[in-house]
Amino acid sequence: MSASYFEDTGGRHSPWGAGPPAGPGQREPVREPMFKAPWPAIALVALILGGYALQSALSTSAVNALWGYSPAHTEGVGWVTVVTAIFLHGNWTHALMNAAFGLAFATPLARFLGLGSRGVLAFWSFYLFCGVASNLVFGLIHPQSPGVLVGASGAVSGLMGAAARLMAGQGWRVGPILSRPVLSLGGAWIAVNLLVALIGSQFFPGAGDASIAWEAHIAGFLLGVLAVTPFAWLAGRR
Repeated sequence: MSASYFEDTGGRHSPWGAGPPAGPGQREPVREPMFKAPWPAIALVALILGGYALQSALSTSAVNALWGYSPAHTEGVGWVTVVTAIFLHGNWTHALMNAAFGLAFATPLARFLGLGSRGVLAFWSFYLFCGVASNLVFGLIHPQSPGVLVGASGAVSGLMGAAARLMAGQGWRVGPILSRPVLSLGGAWIAVNLLVALIGSQFFPGAGDASIAWEAHIAGFLLGVLAVTPFAWLAGRR
């Protein structure tokens, strides 16, 4: 089995609690505590952990075999697994790591996009887009792979890419692609996953005998870096 491991409040406030600089005669925006996560980020954690609790109660291996994404077995309705695989995990370590990273990187994006209907729609659409697209990239690279890919790691990597763009924009706008936060965070993430490609899954705690879909991780980050701009437009942000 191939287990993918690291597969706003309505105003113009920074995802990290600071808004854009106030102009002459304007009051500084109220700063929000950075540890106060918006509800979409909390819901994402609940989805990951609650989903795995249900999965393990049924049978982790049986559910993964049925609903995990296997590039070599996508005929007919098998294509739906490119979506369902995002909501499955290999074990509790896998689910907890994705939940922790998901909370960290979903928080700034959810705050930036906003908690109105457009912002929430944009957030979940972005998450699904990065997860599905990174799985498809893995399938394109390994079209005959019989292994089963599971995990939210591609989607979480997309959140990481979006967060890097927001860091480059000081939290209240989408920053440049070729900025220091994007290049440094992206370079580190790519290096970690290339190391995984060289030495194998033992680099990740809890991986066991499962392979790591490092290609999906890198693809997810790059997709997140590029896709945050159109999804910000969808949410009505610039």
